[in-house]
Amino acid sequence: MRSIPEWARRGRSGWRYVGQERPPFAVAPAAGQESVWDYPRPPRVEPDAREVVVRVGATEIARTRRSVRVLETASPPTFYIPREDVRSELLEPSAGSSRCEWKGEARYWNVILPDQRLGRVAWSYPDPFPGFEAIRDHLSFYPARVECGVGSIRVEPQPGRFYGGWVTPEIVGPFKGEPGSEGW
Repeated sequence: MRSIPEWARRGRSGWRYVGQERPPFAVAPAAGQESVWDYPRPPRVEPDAREVVVRVGATEIARTRRSVRVLETASPPTFYIPREDVRSELLEPSAGSSRCEWKGEARYWNVILPDQRLGRVAWSYPDPFPGFEAIRDHLSFYPARVECGVGSIRVEPQPGRFYGGWVTPEIVGPFKGEPGSEGW
């Protein structure tokens, strides 16, 4: 089994909220809603059969009913789409990477269209840490940079410039990335 590096172990130990109790500032979910404060840490990975579509204008980049949702305390779900359901001919690797203490090292992807190039609109984990193997060979997209939809709902982006959570009416926060959330 792959060992977890020290940087990830340190990152995992630094969280105050881990989904076991909602903080007093959390919004209580109504019927049919989920609180991001009930999501666990480490994050939970689960399949989602709803139709997920990613577009840039009229160009469809991805469509699936085989997405995987990652649910992590304080963050809106992130939907990962199998590579075979993404139009790979419209993607090219982007420079740079980032690290997640739970999932491992991420690589980024650009979308290339005949009339435009959109930088770093998607990311993937080619070699995820144990427990996150389900997102290998999957990509997720930033709803702040491309149009993302779940079912008939257009996704709103998670607050903040770095995060890629997919905000839909079924979830309540507040969400990591909002002003004042740095200490969560």
